[in-house]
Amino acid sequence: MVRRTILVSFAVIALVASATAVQAHVGVDIGIHLPGPPSLVVIPQTPVAYAPAVPANVFFYGGQYYVFTHNVWYAGRTYDGPWAVIAPAHVPPPILGVPVRYYRATPPAWKHWRREAPPHWAAAYGHDAKAYRKVAKAEEKAERKAHKEFEKEGHKEKHKH
Repeated sequence: MVRRTILVSFAVIALVASATAVQAHVGVDIGIHLPGPPSLVVIPQTPVAYAPAVPANVFFYGGQYYVFTHNVWYAGRTYDGPWAVIAPAHVPPPILGVPVRYYRATPPAWKHWRREAPPHWAAAYGHDAKAYRKVAKAEEKAERKAHKEFEKEGHKEKHKH
């Protein structure tokens, strides 16, 4: 029973994460053409990875790539698209909570912002960065709890046999 609950929890998390990304304008050429999948590094204390060797703001979260360029967010299933423009309110909270230091191509307006803090997202995003960080932390906590329960259940199964 617990195992089924955990599996359903993981499925719901994956479904919610993927449902937020695809909006309109699918197949947009954003001018980033990589020869292969970029090396990704997980950003400390987040579920988000970034591509440090790519000269663009490329992030990976919830099974999708996200790119921020020219003040527009794009999402795609693979590192080379196809890209879809996504509305600011549909950008996942963990992505918006990424500190400025992990943006490889920081916009000039961000020049004097604290590098260890997230960007100052405008009201157009439908919520502030604090709310995003709060939701991101809650999601991460739920994922850790589900993973621990899953491992615990698997450990019990091994000892039954």
